[in-house]
Amino acid sequence: MGKSYGALAVGVVAIAWSAIFVRWAQMPGVTSAFYRMFIASILLWPILLASKVRLSGCTGQTLLLTVLSGVFFAGDIAMFNTAVMHTSAGSAMFLSNNGPLLVGLLTWAMTRKMPSGRFWTALAIATTGAWLIILSDVHYAASQSTADMFAVGASVFFAMYLLVTERLRQDVDTRVLVTIAATASAVVLLVVAGVEHISLAVPSVQSLASVLALALVSQMTGYLCLTYALGQLPATVTSVMMLATAPLTTLFAFAFFGERITLLTFAGVVLVMLGVWIVSRVPVEVELGEENEAVLEVMS
Repeated sequence: MGKSYGALAVGVVAIAWSAIFVRWAQMPGVTSAFYRMFIASILLWPILLASKVRLSGCTGQTLLLTVLSGVFFAGDIAMFNTAVMHTSAGSAMFLSNNGPLLVGLLTWAMTRKMPSGRFWTALAIATTGAWLIILSDVHYAASQSTADMFAVGASVFFAMYLLVTERLRQDVDTRVLVTIAATASAVVLLVVAGVEHISLAVPSVQSLASVLALALVSQMTGYLCLTYALGQLPATVTSVMMLATAPLTTLFAFAFFGERITLLTFAGVVLVMLGVWIVSRVPVEVELGEENEAVLEVMS
């Protein structure tokens, strides 16, 4: 499982940069989200075709679920990008990745088997730490509530994305899944931009560089690694470990935007990393097998 945890660690770091790139883009959230997925799709299709992985192995059901994962992901990043422009980067990253509780409850609903006590312990510790990071943020207090609602909405979409992707990774190659899902996300975001009359203009060279970085670093590197890890690790474990993006983003935001780091922030970072360490010690083989079998029965 060392390779899976290594891939997940790389994915967490790459995804933690997304809030920074969104800020640098200085574009509407839906617009930067569209270019992230559109550029990634353009780059992923040649890689997929060159790999000679057969798409014929995808059944109608798996193809539909793959598209559905892209729809969920489009909702996630559209809301997340919008939140990042109106609240602190750390707060937006935590709230949008605050899906472990939803993942745990949805896993129980589908499998009728509660996740382990260690999962809930790790979740409680990591969530407490992440909330301390939010409480330490006073700079954006006036505009935070609306943005936080967008970030929480993103977390619901992200939880569904994790569960569907974990199920699909049992039958679908990582490259196929990431490519088709990214394409579906780009289409959905283009439709949303058209319906909402949101401009797709790229205002500057910095904006172009930022959306390229979103596509290459956060999307292609981050989610290729995350999707690979979801084929080896339970969504319950992965979702808690994704909370590590919040303290990383907080540190990046301090370095680049001067967002404050207080004693509360530091305590939050320590608790999040403790929770991540606890959940990384969970034996995953049996839990993953039981979880996937039950989810397969529900989705079939």
